[in-house]
Amino acid sequence: MKAVFNILKREIRNVSKDASLFLILLLAPILYAFMYGSIYLNKGEEKVKLALVDADGTAISRTLTSELNSTSIIDIIPATDLDDAKEKMSRGEVQGYFYIQKDLEKLLLSQKQANVNVVLNASRFLPSSDLLSTVTKVCLTVGAGVRKTYFNKQGMSDEEAMTMTNPINLDYRPLYNPDMTYGSFLLPGLLAIILQQTLLIGVAASFASEQEEKKLGGLYDLSGKNISKIIVGKSLLYFFVFMIFGLFFTVVNFSVFGVEVRGSYWNLALVTAIFISTIIVFGMLIGSFFKTKLLTFQVMVFSSYPIFLITGYSMPYIALPGFIQFCSDLLPTSPFLKAYISIVQQGGSLVDNLPTIVHLVLLWLLFSLLLIFRIRFLTKNKELVAG
Repeated sequence: MKAVFNILKREIRNVSKDASLFLILLLAPILYAFMYGSIYLNKGEEKVKLALVDADGTAISRTLTSELNSTSIIDIIPATDLDDAKEKMSRGEVQGYFYIQKDLEKLLLSQKQANVNVVLNASRFLPSSDLLSTVTKVCLTVGAGVRKTYFNKQGMSDEEAMTMTNPINLDYRPLYNPDMTYGSFLLPGLLAIILQQTLLIGVAASFASEQEEKKLGGLYDLSGKNISKIIVGKSLLYFFVFMIFGLFFTVVNFSVFGVEVRGSYWNLALVTAIFISTIIVFGMLIGSFFKTKLLTFQVMVFSSYPIFLITGYSMPYIALPGFIQFCSDLLPTSPFLKAYISIVQQGGSLVDNLPTIVHLVLLWLLFSLLLIFRIRFLTKNKELVAG
């Protein structure tokens, strides 16, 4: 136990004296969490500009225009004609245009089909998706109102008219992300990735510096030639610091960004503890293959985006190619994000996420064994031991 404590004190001194390690391990998690998280503080888009061409100019077309403009998503920009609307969209002044055909009201009141057209700039996915869903809802609502008015004029009561207007009533209730915003979907996973990458890069660089400065031999002697004590001693600092960061993200950042934790905080803490332990040994294993700390930073800094893409968070896991799924399964990020999102957003329990937790534990065992063999190999190198 004394050897583990001595290694812990040694690790604290090394990190406190190394400005780059201190920055990436102690300052970067907080700075990145607030900096990147603030981008999605409002979570959803508001008042996306949509050009409108009203070729009908009747009460129904004005009602349709008013309903569109009253939504929080759409900001109507009048256009004189289709050419004007197309020009506004090509210049980027609007994200699309809505065309109301001539004789719209006449056709509707005579119970004939009438058309409206919406043309969207799909090069930007979020605005076009939000506009399309909002325009569709408004058109269906206004169309239902016209049908109800027609049935009322035929002598039907309001209840009978509503039944004829909507013979099938859709009960639409989105779960876990009721506002259907991109920010609410992305923020929990983004904060988890920030926690992981700062830890992974920092631990890998710290272990690489042991080889760069020829200190691995001295560390081996300090541990009493016990590799397990090396791993535990070096891990303790990072484990406690990043558990505090994980608690900070859950309590402070989630509160600031309006993210609700629907599951148990204790379940979340346990899953996070297993994940952090796995990332620590994974980071040491990666760092053991680098000769310099600088090279570690240069290589590992580019790993964040590829890791995020193959975890199945931004794209469904089942849609990934087979080889990418295999690589994803070897990363602690993939099972952690499944359990993490289940607990945070869906209110899942440990029992609900037992397969992913077992997956994470198996990865921890695998990386720990590989790290023990790797350190044993390195300590047999006379050049390193002599240091």
